[in-house]
Amino acid sequence: MGIDLAVLWAIIILFGVLMYVILDGFDLGVGILFPFVGNREDRDVMVNTVAPVWDGNETWLVLGGAGLMAAFPLAYAVLLHAFYIPLLAMLLGLIFRGVAFEFRFKATPGHRRYWDIAFTGGSLVAALCQGIVLGAFVEGIAMDGHRYIGGIFDWATPFSLLSGVGVVVGYALLGSTWLVLKTEGALQRRMMRLARPLTWLMLACIALVSVFTPLVQGHIAQHWFSWPGMLWLAPVPVLVVLLAAGLLRALGRRAEAAPFALALCLVLLGYGGLGAAIWPYIILPGITIWDAAAPLQSQGFALVGALLIVPVILMYTAWSYFVFRGKVKRGEGYH
Repeated sequence: MGIDLAVLWAIIILFGVLMYVILDGFDLGVGILFPFVGNREDRDVMVNTVAPVWDGNETWLVLGGAGLMAAFPLAYAVLLHAFYIPLLAMLLGLIFRGVAFEFRFKATPGHRRYWDIAFTGGSLVAALCQGIVLGAFVEGIAMDGHRYIGGIFDWATPFSLLSGVGVVVGYALLGSTWLVLKTEGALQRRMMRLARPLTWLMLACIALVSVFTPLVQGHIAQHWFSWPGMLWLAPVPVLVVLLAAGLLRALGRRAEAAPFALALCLVLLGYGGLGAAIWPYIILPGITIWDAAAPLQSQGFALVGALLIVPVILMYTAWSYFVFRGKVKRGEGYH
């Protein structure tokens, strides 16, 4: 039995996107939380917690996009066409916040607030657009065979906007728990206070998205409410409630590492549930990974590079987090 390259590439891309959501999620969350912190030194500490790693985190987004283009060119072309506006807005948001990382430390006090606005706005726009694309993807793409026949604004629906808000709240929760882990004193206490309502908002978003997902996408409804899909789905709500309760309890006893770990588990649970619900479709409702796959020779050629580069990315990511472990204090860090 030979290796199914389409499945292998799907796993690589899903892994790359998961790593991006985890790593750049709390990174974007830090920017989303900027308006809740007015003290300049505290804002510097917030930026310093992610400054050494933010650009490396976005490597996974590049890997996911490049892998999609190489292994599933049909899906790449259709998704880019269908979601051109939110994807472009996302990239502009990432550019603005990337520039703000560098310039806010070099700006005069009078101009720094403009770079803070760019940092916050870029983070918020990038997170919102990612959620909108996710929601529109789940809702389905108008296709005629292998040709996109939808409009340029088909992505703008109530469900996609709800998904966008959900991703913003999720990233903000990751960001607040990351800052609980990486900071101390008054800033840490503020993040603990913020993480509690964010946990409740996250639960509300999960509930609303879970209710409306089977209503807007028949394939997922059929998967969820048929056997054995119902068997796999049944424990998910229980796990969500248990993780949220554990997160609130950890915040109540002022734990530092547990809230971030539990917030990550919530994200992993949602990501895994979505992946299981749509598998093996790469364009809902009717194009599978095999329908959209590149020729075997192209997949094999690109796979050689992926198998070489992914371990390298994992190693330097792990090394960077190891080097910059520990608390970030006022007056220390990135300059």
